[in-house]
Amino acid sequence: MYKIETHLHTTYISKCGWLGAEGIVRMYRACGYDAICVTDHYNRTCFDYAEIDLTGEGSRTEAFLLGYRRVRDEAERYGVRIYEGAEVRFDGSENDYLVFGFHHDLLAEPDRIMREGLKVFSEKCRQDGALLIQAHPYRSGTHCTPAPPAYLDGVEIFNGNARQDNRNDLALAYAKEHGLLMLSGSDFHRPGDQGQGGILTNMLPEDGFQLADLIRSGQYKLIMPEEEPV
Repeated sequence: MYKIETHLHTTYISKCGWLGAEGIVRMYRACGYDAICVTDHYNRTCFDYAEIDLTGEGSRTEAFLLGYRRVRDEAERYGVRIYEGAEVRFDGSENDYLVFGFHHDLLAEPDRIMREGLKVFSEKCRQDGALLIQAHPYRSGTHCTPAPPAYLDGVEIFNGNARQDNRNDLALAYAKEHGLLMLSGSDFHRPGDQGQGGILTNMLPEDGFQLADLIRSGQYKLIMPEEEPV
């Protein structure tokens, strides 16, 4: 089966990310992963850190995807496939949302997206065909809260970040209660985070759109350390 990481941050865009492309790819290849979805943070703090100017005209998507491109270029040497992703946060909230299978126009205007909020963005994701998954909705010590299920396609029911109390059991119960898709991810930021989550599947998606289709299909097993994949 193929092993895919669904939640990972680079140092190029995510202020909390420690590693660049070479370190990330080497670690994941050593852990037996066949593919990685780079989900750098898409929020005001990280745009400021990456020196991406949000004023003026023009799309910011290419600038935001710098981490994805650098990991992709490095991964070609190792035979690891890389997918585009994002972890979006809106103004006035600490909730985070993973986005898969998007066209670049969806993320073109960060300032507007972050001001408009979840309801509007959810509608635009569905128009675009993108998949919207809430990350760690019950993380303790933050103001993360589960979003209204009508705005979501799924929930990250296992977040492998060991420095956080993610209360994954509550996320699992929420997903089951509302019939939402379920996802697992390592939430990689630094050495030691690698290989703590993701999915196992019989097919390796060609790109982020096929990855989103795979998640929609439910034809995968969740990677959850110290437990059997489910």
